[in-house]
Amino acid sequence: MTSELTIVRRYAVAGTGHRAQMYIDAMVGDHAEVAELVAWCEPNPGRAAYYDEVIGAAGRKPLPRYEPSQLEEMVHEHQIETVVITAPDHTHADLVTRAMDAGADVVVEKPLTIDAEGCKKITAGAERTGRNVVMTFNYRYSPRNSALKEVIASGRIGEVTSVHFEWALDTVHGADYFRRWHREKALSGGLLVHKSSHHFDLVNWWLDDAPERVYARGRLAFYGDQGAGAAQAGPRPARGVDAEPGDRWSLDMRQDERLRRLYLDAEGYDGYHRDQDVFAPGITIEDNMAVIVDYRGGALLTYSLNAHAPWEGYKVTVNGTKGRAELEVVERGSVEFDASGRAVLDPSAREAESADVLRPKGERLIVQNHWERAQEVEIPMGEGSHGGGDRILLSDVFRGPGEDPLGRPAGYVDGVRAVAVGIAANESIRTGLPVVVDDLELGVELAKR
Repeated sequence: MTSELTIVRRYAVAGTGHRAQMYIDAMVGDHAEVAELVAWCEPNPGRAAYYDEVIGAAGRKPLPRYEPSQLEEMVHEHQIETVVITAPDHTHADLVTRAMDAGADVVVEKPLTIDAEGCKKITAGAERTGRNVVMTFNYRYSPRNSALKEVIASGRIGEVTSVHFEWALDTVHGADYFRRWHREKALSGGLLVHKSSHHFDLVNWWLDDAPERVYARGRLAFYGDQGAGAAQAGPRPARGVDAEPGDRWSLDMRQDERLRRLYLDAEGYDGYHRDQDVFAPGITIEDNMAVIVDYRGGALLTYSLNAHAPWEGYKVTVNGTKGRAELEVVERGSVEFDASGRAVLDPSAREAESADVLRPKGERLIVQNHWERAQEVEIPMGEGSHGGGDRILLSDVFRGPGEDPLGRPAGYVDGVRAVAVGIAANESIRTGLPVVVDDLELGVELAKR
């Protein structure tokens, strides 16, 4: 029973695709006593109907559905206090700003937005309305990343001089970005915005600093009709549902009940195909990227992202004036297929089988000071998706953050800092020149707090 002191907020979800599940489950599950889910803002009735069934299993009635053009009407009619935005990236700036203007706070999935204009729109809206914007950077909450933050903040390795950050996406998870709407840079900002904003936020947070200048290179080397993988893959059907059984480059949504219901069965409403061929023409994002970032406090970041690796995980090296910290995370040591030819799409969000002996799934944080032997730092075991980060994040989102010496809760300024690197990197790739972040005129001062 809800106590008299419990404050219940009214929520709507804008965008009922795959990413919405985490928030919906939280509002009808662990956080139901403080979060009342009352409406959908979703153009596709098939996807909204799927989630009506999800909440129905928790004893809830179907919710009213509003088109994105009716967002303000939805907020006013149902007295929505917070809109959770899990719609495609290019819609974020519009939805965030309109929700704030209508009188609601916002919880927004990364990235905050995909370009400088979107940043200016959101920052102006936040200043104009005074509404609260929560960025859901769940990787901050992952115990391994929090452990590295603690090492750096303690001064154990001294003042940070440089960071090297390498992220590998494997040929299942990495390939998936190239079959859905993310493959178009105009919709996602490319992987340097959509995916890497998570990673750039981690560096900003670890260093408690802001990016100053960015230089980047990148290209579509493996996927696409001209990529190196196309010749290896052979003749391709346009869609996964038309692929031969066992085709490892295709996604057959008929084998996944959730994907089938959310996307395949809903195609008739909007024509969106979730299973496009990764070697088809028309892909405008990169699959190999390298970035150099100068930070205002003096640290240098070198970053790389590869989307066609045989394993998935990341390596972070932090060099300081007293020593060095190294974090290595293997989320999937090699891609393992089940008897029906399926593999887990995202090994960070869902447990993936891996029998690889040389690269076992796991994580390790090592600190070594000058003239001393290396020492391993214990990482608390996290439970659930994204290294245990999602569970802690959701508690902060729906119950409010308490005292946190690590400063994990994030707002819109953190969101701007994170996408600033990717936006500048995209411009640098386009021009071949370094980009000063202030020259992007993102609408808010990004200097170190």
